[in-house]
Amino acid sequence: MIKYDHSIDQLKQQLDQLAQVSAALEPTPEQREHYIQQLSQYAHDFIDHLHERISFKKGDPTPGSLTINETGQPFEQLLVTYAKEVEQYGIKPASGGHLGYIPGGGLYASSLGDYLADVTNEYAGIYFGSPGAVTLEEELLHWMKKVFGFPREAMGNLTSGGSIANLIALTAARDKYKVKSERIANSVIYLSPQVHHCVTKAIRIIGLEDVQIRYVNLDDRFRLDAQHLETLIEADKAAGLQPFLVIASAGTTDTGAVDPLEAIGHIAQKHQLWYHIDGAYGGFFILVDDKKPLFKGVELADSLVIDPHKSLFLPYGTGAVLIKDKEALMHSNHYTANYMQDTIDDSVPISPAEVSPELTKHFRGLRMWLPLQLHGLAPFVACLEEKLVLTDYFRKCLEQEGFKIGPTPDLSVSYFWLPADDISTQNRMNEQLMERIHQDGSVFLSSTSLDGMFVIRMAILAFRTKQRTIDKAMEMILRAKIELGF
Repeated sequence: MIKYDHSIDQLKQQLDQLAQVSAALEPTPEQREHYIQQLSQYAHDFIDHLHERISFKKGDPTPGSLTINETGQPFEQLLVTYAKEVEQYGIKPASGGHLGYIPGGGLYASSLGDYLADVTNEYAGIYFGSPGAVTLEEELLHWMKKVFGFPREAMGNLTSGGSIANLIALTAARDKYKVKSERIANSVIYLSPQVHHCVTKAIRIIGLEDVQIRYVNLDDRFRLDAQHLETLIEADKAAGLQPFLVIASAGTTDTGAVDPLEAIGHIAQKHQLWYHIDGAYGGFFILVDDKKPLFKGVELADSLVIDPHKSLFLPYGTGAVLIKDKEALMHSNHYTANYMQDTIDDSVPISPAEVSPELTKHFRGLRMWLPLQLHGLAPFVACLEEKLVLTDYFRKCLEQEGFKIGPTPDLSVSYFWLPADDISTQNRMNEQLMERIHQDGSVFLSSTSLDGMFVIRMAILAFRTKQRTIDKAMEMILRAKIELGF
C-alpha cells in the first residue's frame, strides 16, 4: 500500500522508482519502430493474401489463449496469438468474400486515420477540447447534408453505427411530440415489417415499448405501401389515437428495398408526423447517378441515418445521423456540469457531446475524412456502381444454373433458392444447402425467411468484392449442390 506521509525526499525516491516501472508505457523510438515494422508486415501479409483465404470458418478460440497475462508478452507473440485465436475464426469482414450480412469495409486509409487519432488522442466530444477535431467532423456532416439535401443548419452527429444513430433520431422524435407518461399508450408509430431490428430495439430503449406499432403492407418488391400507410393514419386519427412517427427504409437489410420516400414524405407532412429514414445500409448509393431517383424525397425527412461503415466502406464503428429540429435533438442530450464551466462558450459551434448520449467520444471522423481527402470521391462512386453490376451478374449466373431468384433489387442485396415441388421440401433443401455452404466457407452467404420461405441472401457491398469473388461463390454453390445430390 502506498503511504503519503513521507518526507519530500522520500516521496521523490518513491516517484523515481514508480517512474522506472511505468516507463514501459512510453516505448522508446527504437521500440516504436520495431512495433510498427512488425505490425506493418502483418498488415501487408493479411491484405495481400486475403483473396486466397476462405471467408468463413466455424471454430472457437483455444481455452485460455486470450486470458490476460499480467507479466507481459513479446509483441511478436501477441501477433501470433491474434492471428491464430481471433483472425482465424468466424466471418472475415475485411474479405471481399463477405456476402452474407451487410459488410463493413476496412479501407487501409481509414486504419491510418485511426492510428493517427489514437496516437494524438484528440477528444472529439467538446469544441473546447479540440476545435480542430470537432470542426473536421462538422465538415463531414455538412458534406452529408449537401449529399442528402438537408439544410446546412440541420444538426448531426458521427456515431458508432446505425443503432446509436437511430436511437438519437427516435429520441428527438419522441421529445418533439412529448410522447411520455399517459400519452405513450395512445401514440402510434408506423413501420415496415422489413425495418431493421435496431429500430424496434431503440423504440424499447427510449421507453416506448407500450406505444402502438402499425406494420404497413408491402408491395411485391418489399417496399412500404404508401397508400396503406395513409389509410392506417386516417383510421388511427378517427379512433382518437395520436400518430407521431413514420419510419421508412432506404435499403432494407433483408432484401435491399428502398421505400417510396417521396410519397411517404408527403403523407408525413400532410398529417404532421415526424418522418425518419433509415438509410444505414443504402444511403450512399444516392451518389450513383442511376440510383438517384430512388432517393427522391430523402430531403423531406426530419431525420436520416446513414452508415459510412457500410456504403462508404469504412471500418465498423462509423455511423451518422442528421436531424433538422435542433431543439428536439438538444432537449435530451444537452446538459451542463459545474466542472465543465470552462468549456461553455455560446460563440463556438455546438459540441458533439451536446447532441448525443456519448460524452467520451472517439475521434472517429478521421477514419472518414482521411480516405475522402486522400482518394477523392470518384473511387467510392465507382465501387458502389461495381457492386450493383456484380449483383446483376451473380443473379444471372444463378438463374443460368437453375436457381430461382427474387425480384430485381433496388440496390445490392438479393436472394435466391433452389426450387422444389412443395415448400416443405424446398425449405429443407435450401437449409441443407446453406449449411454446406457454411461448412465450405470459401465465400460467406447468409439466409433469411420471407413469407415462410427459406432463402439464401447475397449482400454485395464489400469494396474488395470483385468478379472473381462471384465466380468463386458460384463454384462453391454448385459444388455444395452436387455434394448434396440436388
